[in-house]
Amino acid sequence: MLNASYEPLCVVATRRALVLVLDEKAELVHATDGFFHSERTDFPEPSVVRLCHFVKVPYQARIALNRRAVFARDGHRCQYCGAAAENIDHVIPRSRGGEHTWENVVAACRPCNSRKQDRMLHETSFSLRRKPTAPRERAWILVASGQMRPDWEPYIGMSNTLSA
Repeated sequence: MLNASYEPLCVVATRRALVLVLDEKAELVHATDGFFHSERTDFPEPSVVRLCHFVKVPYQARIALNRRAVFARDGHRCQYCGAAAENIDHVIPRSRGGEHTWENVVAACRPCNSRKQDRMLHETSFSLRRKPTAPRERAWILVASGQMRPDWEPYIGMSNTLSA
């Protein structure tokens, strides 16, 4: 769902999007190949809708740090070896004073997480593939919410942000 200014707001169910369009609270911007059928007519299945009136979004200082968001930020890849990630790891272990922040948490595979244990990076042979940072764009949370559909990319403007 887009704001009246075409800013991405959130992801809603297609039925909810259709109800907003039928109530004239939103307009259909992009539809899929599917249809909703009623007794007398068919309605295109919405993929992208835009609200008719601008909604003020409260300022959000930081995106919430959780397992799903860390995996999405790191592309579900271990930041030490590049294998499929299954765990999260604190770069500076919490037992050594490391905090649970975006800048200190990375996705890791089980073997790397087990080998690193509670040691610092300089005490191991590991190096980070990418420096961990907090996501800055509000639209990033849409990607973290699940699979991003290709027809959303022009409206979100994040086609290759996470794959870099």
